[in-house]
Amino acid sequence: MLPIKSLSIFCIFMLCSSFSCFGEDFRLDILSSKNMKIIEGAVVYDKSSRTAYRSNSAGKVVVSNDFTELQIKAKYHTPITINKDSLSSNNIVMQHNENFLTKDQALQHSKKNIQWGTYGPLRANNDLLNYDLTLRVDPEKKFISGNNKIRFKMLSDDNKIQIDLYENFTIEKILYNNTALSYVRDLNAVIITFPQTLTKGSIEEIDFHYSGKPMATGRFGCFTFKKDNLGKDWINTACQGSGSMVWWPNKDQQPDEVEGMTMRISVPSDLKNISSGRLIATNVLADGFTEYVWQTYNPINNYSVSLNIGNYVHFGDTLGELTLDYYVLEQDLAKAQKQFQQAKPMMVSYQKYFGEYPFIEDGYKLIQAPYSGMEHQSAITYGNGFTNGYLARDWTGVGISMKFDFIIIHETGHEWFGNSLTSNDFSDSWIHEAWCTYAESVYVEDQFGYSDAIKYINGYKEKVTNEYAMIGPSSVGHWPTSDMYFKGTLFINTLRHVVNDDEKWWAGVKAYTTQFKKKNFYTVDVLNFFNQYFDYDFEKIFDQYLYFNELPQLQLVHDSEGVKYRWQSNVDGFDMPITADVAQESIQLKPTTDWQVLPSIQDLNQVKIAEDKYYIQVSNISHLAKEHLLSNN
Repeated sequence: MLPIKSLSIFCIFMLCSSFSCFGEDFRLDILSSKNMKIIEGAVVYDKSSRTAYRSNSAGKVVVSNDFTELQIKAKYHTPITINKDSLSSNNIVMQHNENFLTKDQALQHSKKNIQWGTYGPLRANNDLLNYDLTLRVDPEKKFISGNNKIRFKMLSDDNKIQIDLYENFTIEKILYNNTALSYVRDLNAVIITFPQTLTKGSIEEIDFHYSGKPMATGRFGCFTFKKDNLGKDWINTACQGSGSMVWWPNKDQQPDEVEGMTMRISVPSDLKNISSGRLIATNVLADGFTEYVWQTYNPINNYSVSLNIGNYVHFGDTLGELTLDYYVLEQDLAKAQKQFQQAKPMMVSYQKYFGEYPFIEDGYKLIQAPYSGMEHQSAITYGNGFTNGYLARDWTGVGISMKFDFIIIHETGHEWFGNSLTSNDFSDSWIHEAWCTYAESVYVEDQFGYSDAIKYINGYKEKVTNEYAMIGPSSVGHWPTSDMYFKGTLFINTLRHVVNDDEKWWAGVKAYTTQFKKKNFYTVDVLNFFNQYFDYDFEKIFDQYLYFNELPQLQLVHDSEGVKYRWQSNVDGFDMPITADVAQESIQLKPTTDWQVLPSIQDLNQVKIAEDKYYIQVSNISHLAKEHLLSNN
C-alpha cells in the first residue's frame, strides 16, 4: 500500500459491467495500469467505520457492503477514492507512477525469492497439521540424512502440493501410503504429484526422505559445522532470511504453521542436541550415536525450528509454572550461571506488559551458540559472550545498553513478537522486529524507569536511514529495510504518545498481544485493532510511517499574527497531535496540513516540541522562505 499525497479522485477504470456481491459483502479486484497486473497488498479503507481491508494474492478484496466511500492505496500507485453510488464495476485499475519510491521500485528480486515468498495455489490448497522430522547429523562428514513426515489437511481438491528444499540436497524418495510419489524440482520448490485427486477435508501424510551436505548461507550460515574453543564439534542452525528449507524439507512460508512438531535428532554420543519444545526421550543407539527426541506442543513457524549440537551442560530455574532451562558449553558454565540471572526478572517484566509467556507447555530455554543470537521458539540461542550490551558495545550509544545483556532481552522479546504474533508476509516483518525492539525499551522502563527508556529509544535515531519504506513488496522472500527495527520502535513510541494515556496504552498493548496470540496476520489487522481499541483513526499515521521512507515535518513560522504551525507530509490530510512546551506550559497541539496559529506567542524559541516522544522532523522556517510558504497556503 502506498497512499500518495493527491486530490481525491472520484473515478475509476471500468472493465466489466456488473458487481460481485456476496450477501452483506462486496468484492473488488485491484489491478495496476502497468501491464494490467493484479495488485496484492493494496489497502482499501472505509473511513466511516475506520476499517482497513487488504487485497490478496489474486488482487481480490472483500469489504462490507454497507460502505459509502472507500479509499484505495497501493505501493507505487496513485491513491483513489471511490463512491459507491457512482461505482459501476468491481474491477479497479490503479495508475502506476514510476516516480514513487524510486529506490524501492528499483530493487530486483530473484526467481528464488519470488518463489519462496509467494503463497501460491499449491501451498494454499492445504493446511499444515504436523511435522515429524528424523535427522542424523554426521559432524565428520558434515553430512545429514533423514526424513520428514508431513501431515496436512486438504482445503480444496487437488493432486499436487508444493514442499520446499534447497536444490543441493538429494531427494531419496517421497512416500504416500508406502508408495513412491513422482515430483518435479524447480529451484528450491518440489512439486509433488499424487496418483489421484486428494479431496477437500481429507487428512493426508507424506514421508519425505533426503540427504546431503547443508549449504552455508545467510547471516549466520544457516547450518554450520564448527568447533568450540576446546576443539569439540559445535553444530547449529539459524536460517531466518534464508529459509528453513536450507536444511530440512517443509512448506517454507509464514501464513501456515503446524499445530505441533516432533524432532528426532541423532548425534555422536559425546554430544547433545537441544531443540524447541520438551525433551521426551533420549535413545542410545548401537552405532555410537544418541537420538534426542523433542516435542513441540504449540504452533511453530519454520525458521524457529532449530537444532543445537555440542558439549552442552544444563542448569535451570522456574517462574511459577514456567520452566527456565539453560544449556551452555561445559567450560562456560560459571559465566552463564551469573549472566543468565537476567532472564528471570526480564520474564517478569515481559509478562507484566505483554501477558503470559505464550509457550508454557514447551518451556523457555537459552542455548549457547557460536553466533550472536536468534529467536528460535522456546529455544532462544545466545552468543553475546556473557557480557552486557550487544557484543560488549553500547548498542544505542546513550549509556543504557550496558546495563543489560542485549541478546537475552531482545531475542526473548521475539517469543511474543515473531513467534506468537507472526506476520503472514515478509513485507509486514515490522510486526516482528519493530515490536521486539520496542520490547527492549519496555524492559528498560520496567527495570530502570521511564527516563532511561525514552533515552534508550531515542538512541536508535542514529541508526535510521529513512531510505526505504518499512513495509516492503508483497509475496517476495525479501527482508525489508533495517529501519523496521529502529524506525519501527520510534514509530511505536510515537503511537504511545499520540494515545497520551499510559494506563490505556499499556492495557492496549496487552490486549493486542492477547488478541493475536499464536496468530498470523497483516498490518491492516494491527491498524484495525488500534483504531477500535483506542477509538481513534490512526490510518494516516500508519500510512506515513510504514509506507513512506520520509518523516512527517512539522513546520513552524513566526509572523505578525504569532507562531504558525502545520504538517508537511506525504499523506494528504495528515494530522497527528503532539505535545509541546509553549511559553513554559505543556500543551497538546493538533496540527493538520493547514496553518494554525498560536496568537499570543511572538518568538519561535518559546515553542519546544517534545521530539523525544514523537519521531518527526521539526523545521523552523527561515525569514526568506516564510513569505513564499504563507502565500502558497
